[in-house]
Parts: sequence; C-alpha cells; structure tokens
Amino acid sequence: MQIAQFPIPFVKMSGTGNDFIIIDHRTPCIASEAMGEFAARVCRRKFSAGADGLILIEDSDQADFKWVFFNADGSVAEMCGNGARCAARFAYMHGIAPARMRFETLAGIIAAQVTDIQVAVKMTDPVDLQLNREIVVDDLSLTLHSVDTGVPHAVVFVDDIAGMDVCAMGSLIRHHEAFMPAGTNVNFVQEQGRALKVRTYERGVEDETLACGTGATACALVASLLDIVASPVDIITSGGDRLEISFDMKNGQSAENVFLKGSAHVVYKAELNAEALL
Repeated sequence: MQIAQFPIPFVKMSGTGNDFIIIDHRTPCIASEAMGEFAARVCRRKFSAGADGLILIEDSDQADFKWVFFNADGSVAEMCGNGARCAARFAYMHGIAPARMRFETLAGIIAAQVTDIQVAVKMTDPVDLQLNREIVVDDLSLTLHSVDTGVPHAVVFVDDIAGMDVCAMGSLIRHHEAFMPAGTNVNFVQEQGRALKVRTYERGVEDETLACGTGATACALVASLLDIVASPVDIITSGGDRLEISFDMKNGQSAENVFLKGSAHVVYKAELNAEALL
C-alpha cells in the first residue's frame, strides 16, 4: 500500500509551544487508511519533522473547512485548543477561510477569529465536571478534579510545580483505572499571583508538552469553580508563554461561552519527502 504521494507541502506552526505539522489536504495525498501511521512517523522528533500532532485541512459541507487531527502517536483526537488556533490561522493565511470562521472537528463546530498572530477560538462547553475526586496513586491518596473540555482532563493543584515529576506522576494518573478505558490528560497547577502556572502531561503524546489549550481551559474553569480565580484567567504555560481563558459562569456549577486566546506562530514552510517516513 502506498501511504502517500510525495513531496507534500506543509507548514510547521507553534501555538504557545504546542507544535503541529499542518497540511492542506483538500486535494488528498495521504491514504485514509494510513493516516494514523503517517502521523506517527512524521511527528517523530530527530528522525522526521517532529511535532505534537498532525493536522489535515479538508473540505466541509457544514463549515469553512474541517480538520482531521492526529496525536503524535497516530491516535485520533477529538479536539486540541492550540491546534485549533494554528489551524485557524493556517486556513486564513491560505484563503481557505475568512478571519471569522467556523470549522468542523470531532468535538463539534468550532468558531475562531484571527487577528494578526493572535487567534481566539470558542471552545466546546465543558462536560463531565467532577470536583474533589479522591483516587489512590502509587499508595498515596490524591485529590484531583476532572472535566472534559473537548477531551478529558484531570487537574491537580500543587505547591511546587517546578519540582513535579510531570512525566512519572502524569503517566500514573493518565492510566489510572478511574479514567479507563480512554485515559485522561493530566494538568498540574500552581497559583502565581492572579495567574495560574500549568504543566501538562498529554495523552497521545505520552509526555509533557510546552502548552495544552484544552488543558489550560480545564485548569481555568476548575480554579474558577473553586473560587481561586475569575474570568478572564491568564495561564502561564511550561514554555513561558501566556494563554487567556474567558468564560461565563453558569449557575456556579459550570461555564459557557468559553474562549481560548493566544498566539499562533508560523515556524517554517517546507516539503515532506518519502524519506521522512523511514
């Protein structure tokens, strides 16, 4: 089976440290049955282009375009906040969509607005919110919170975020029986003045990433419900950039009109050759 037709033009983009390979796939060049394998191969760092995820831009009969999003391990993800912001700017830059746009994801139709390098996306309304969950991790009792902001997230407040072993603890929580069978993304949060410092272990990447839009959103919403912060909330990412989360509280129990705003940078434009899969 031929996986793809090469060379394939692409753009490497970064959303506050989350990086993505984005391909205009309106004229298909990657076999549909091989997309996951293709994503896993080209997202390998050092051996290929390397990225946290692969985004394919395709035609939609419901919105300006639709995306097909793959994590770095080749698994499909319903939603990615920083990926959504990069996809929106890519579509605007290439004349695929206007500055105010709507695009189709597995999590639903997402609205976005591009203003220069700043992109705001309207997130899906949060669901499955659970505060103060008690689980046992490595023989230790742990209190955490969980919410689905397009994908599932666990939120853990800590006193020393710099000293956290995010990969070790994140992996244990990500695979905990309480979150099976799908697993969860895991966010560690510490208050920093009026902002929140967040470090995230991402499911599908299976590592700490420099930013996570849906994770930042989950942390802001949980912190607001716990009366720690109020909208708009500044999130300081692992990479040192900032994201802004704004929302309307809904009966003090959930939120609506949730927006994620931050920069989306073009890193470079290039072509993938067949050797990128070796």
